Amino acid sequence: MFAGLDPKELIELALLLIAVGALSGFLAGLFGIGGGAILVPVFYECFRLAGVPLEVRMPLCIGTSLAIIIPTSLSSFRAHYNRGAVDMEILKRWWLPIVLGVIAGSVTARFAPERLFKIVFVIVAWSAATRLLLARETWKFGDDVPKGFLMRIYGFFVGLLSTLMGIGGGLFANLLMTFYGRPIHQAVATSSALAVLISIPGALGYVYAGWPAAARFHDVAALQVPFAVGYVSLIGALLVMPTTLVTAPLGVRVAHAMSKRALEMGFGAYLFIVGGRFVISLLNGH
Repeated sequence: MFAGLDPKELIELALLLIAVGALSGFLAGLFGIGGGAILVPVFYECFRLAGVPLEVRMPLCIGTSLAIIIPTSLSSFRAHYNRGAVDMEILKRWWLPIVLGVIAGSVTARFAPERLFKIVFVIVAWSAATRLLLARETWKFGDDVPKGFLMRIYGFFVGLLSTLMGIGGGLFANLLMTFYGRPIHQAVATSSALAVLISIPGALGYVYAGWPAAARFHDVAALQVPFAVGYVSLIGALLVMPTTLVTAPLGVRVAHAMSKRALEMGFGAYLFIVGGRFVISLLNGH
């Protein structure tokens, strides 16, 4: 027995994590996202079965997700960059405010009203999904992304919200770029690079934030070294990372093979599904 689980249950959890890693890596390449929206709920269930206390379960899920997004987003970014699809100007404008947002998110993660962020996420995601699925090109904030202070504000909140929700940032960046009239393929490619900027400092922040929790719950093996470092589960990361690296380039190839309309439809459907997951958790009071 380990953490209250017998060997059969451990094998089932391991296979589940490997399969989820393959799916999240593919989505990272396909939509320029980190895959955290897939990883976090699966980790939540796995850590529940492993006996991780409720008060530290969600931070452990988010920190582990951010750590996994690092190699996944790097792989996805390289593949998109080699195709010349990444807008480097947006990266230059956004890198500093995004990093500042990540730092703010890491500091406030334990105090933030989670329900508020979920509600905002659902409103934005479902609005964007409706626009994409119905091909409403007139639903946009402007003809091109802003170049001044507003752009830096956007970057800060992309970093902040992504760190608090463990989703890598590509999702928010993708939405903003498409709402400002950028082509979906370019938005996907550029978002994959932004996930790198968010995941690295975000994961480090959760490692730091989780050290007190490991000391407080010294009898929970899943929180202790060598099974975890702070709020990053090393077991979860080691099981998921290999398959994400294999499937991320495949997702990139599929994205560039799809038509603009097909990619919009796929991303719109994905947004509805992810938004629905948060609606269910809100209705259940979680």
